[in-house]
Amino acid sequence: MAAKILVVDDEQPIRRLLRNTLERAGYAVVEAINGREALAAVAAETPDAVLLDLGLPDRDGLELVPLIRRAGDAVILVVSARDATDQKVAALDLGAEDYVTKPFDGEELLARLRAALRHRGIDAAAASVIRRDGLEIDLDQRLVRRGGEAFHLTRKEHDVLAVLARHPGRVVTHQRILAAAWGGDDDPRVEYLRIVVRNLRLKLEEPNATGSVIANELGVGYRLLVG
Repeated sequence: MAAKILVVDDEQPIRRLLRNTLERAGYAVVEAINGREALAAVAAETPDAVLLDLGLPDRDGLELVPLIRRAGDAVILVVSARDATDQKVAALDLGAEDYVTKPFDGEELLARLRAALRHRGIDAAAASVIRRDGLEIDLDQRLVRRGGEAFHLTRKEHDVLAVLARHPGRVVTHQRILAAAWGGDDDPRVEYLRIVVRNLRLKLEEPNATGSVIANELGVGYRLLVG
């Protein structure tokens, strides 16, 4: 059965564009034009994913993110013209899986939607072992291997990697990583996190690799790319 996608946007041309893009990709589409209709559709239609605009006529879309999370298990992708970093961070911290800025590329949007649906429902227990291109991250054993060879990671490197590995393919904000990896340490800063991520890349990525294992979402956070 095709995954069902709820499109929440008050602009009819955007809804039409999203419907056409999604239906060509084989998805079933439901539409809502405001927050009230969105919450009613989440309850009645139980969508697999919600593409959520933030500039709705009856309430701010950010207010809907935790309400949608509580109402079901749909993944949430914000699709908004707001491009300020604080808006992206707020949406992700409230529970959105990803944030796409308008105007958007249809193929990129579909790729992000596929990633969000693929990793839907993965938590720390379900994602105890993450594999990508010969790299194996075993969270339970606190081991990282490539081709059977174990890598030595510092405690902070492992803690940061574990946070990202528990949300594979999803953006994790700087604040979430710092809170999880530094805990109660005094004054954790993004600069410390950048150093740890740089060291992780040096250890985990093969010299001639064409892509990064850990992607940087500028000003927002990091994403572990797995496949």
